[in-house]
Amino acid sequence: MGLTSNAVLALAASLAVVLFAATIWLWPRLARRGVRAVSGRIGLLLATQVMVFASVGLAANNSFLFYGSWADLFGQKQDLGVVNDHADGASGSASMVRVGTQRPDGPGGTRPATGGRLDKVVVSGQISGIESSAYVYLPPEYFQPAYARRSFPAVVVLTGYPGTAENLFKGLRYPQTALARVKAGKAQPMILVMLRPTVAPPRDTECVDIPKGPKTETFFAKDLPQAISESYRVGNRARNWGIIGNSTGGYCALKIGLHHPDRFTVSAGLSAYYRAAEDPTTGDLFHGDEAARNRADLLWTLENRPPPGGSFLVTTSRQGEGNLKATKEFIKRVKAPARVSSIVLDSGGHNFTTWRREIPAALDWMSGRLSEN
Repeated sequence: MGLTSNAVLALAASLAVVLFAATIWLWPRLARRGVRAVSGRIGLLLATQVMVFASVGLAANNSFLFYGSWADLFGQKQDLGVVNDHADGASGSASMVRVGTQRPDGPGGTRPATGGRLDKVVVSGQISGIESSAYVYLPPEYFQPAYARRSFPAVVVLTGYPGTAENLFKGLRYPQTALARVKAGKAQPMILVMLRPTVAPPRDTECVDIPKGPKTETFFAKDLPQAISESYRVGNRARNWGIIGNSTGGYCALKIGLHHPDRFTVSAGLSAYYRAAEDPTTGDLFHGDEAARNRADLLWTLENRPPPGGSFLVTTSRQGEGNLKATKEFIKRVKAPARVSSIVLDSGGHNFTTWRREIPAALDWMSGRLSEN
């Protein structure tokens, strides 16, 4: 049974209830003195506490999808098989191979032309040297004859840290939301490229090019769009590309959009922060290079090196988010020809519930600023 399955959660919760009942039932018998009685009391209390904590942890993981599998939880490497497909949607390239397909959850049926398709791919960065898995959502229109000669705009979608790519379609439901917005006439069909910013796990690289380390910024700004454009019907101009993320992914999205307006014309940060984190999960990102540290500070960049263009979307809430003040400062510092928009909720915490409230409007906003060719 998988880590995120309801059966595992139900089993853990049932065991917690059984152990609690057993503790109540057996406690009078174990109230005596003696090694066996004391050991029994300790054992029952520990077992009950472990199962309660396990149940709470599994419930939280199912809600927020911090870990997608047992191997992910225990940090075990999962070797990916490679199947190089050259038809039915993805032409394949030296930079990308498709390793599996599945139907997105939600309405539309099993046919790609009605429900779309979700490809699992492995992208090999030709410049950065980074290899990362991702999920590519292809909308139903991609497979319809009326759109056979059409290119589609693409949006890179990033999780937070240490999230998994599965968070984006299981928890945040990006494909399902995108499909609903198109059907409602609010957005155009778009390809979604979903992955986590942690492309050198377990290290949090904050989407920077680390001296003598992972070139994460190069991977997202150059390798990833190139690989997708070579494999799917996506344009390779800035107006064809957007990038969005939440939390760490939101910081990364804004950072990549800010520094690479020649690649991404729109970028959106949901509950983003605006300066690269530096802590035990990141290690030494800059190796004493203050210029690189300043460049990774988005407010410093806007003040000292304003962007030549691009559109930015930032989100926060008046109650529940810690980035309200910094978000207002970001908005203040964006100057023409760049543009900035915002979503400010009355209340909403740093969690999936809040981001699900913001994603529909964010996708509509991105769609209105992206071009198919």
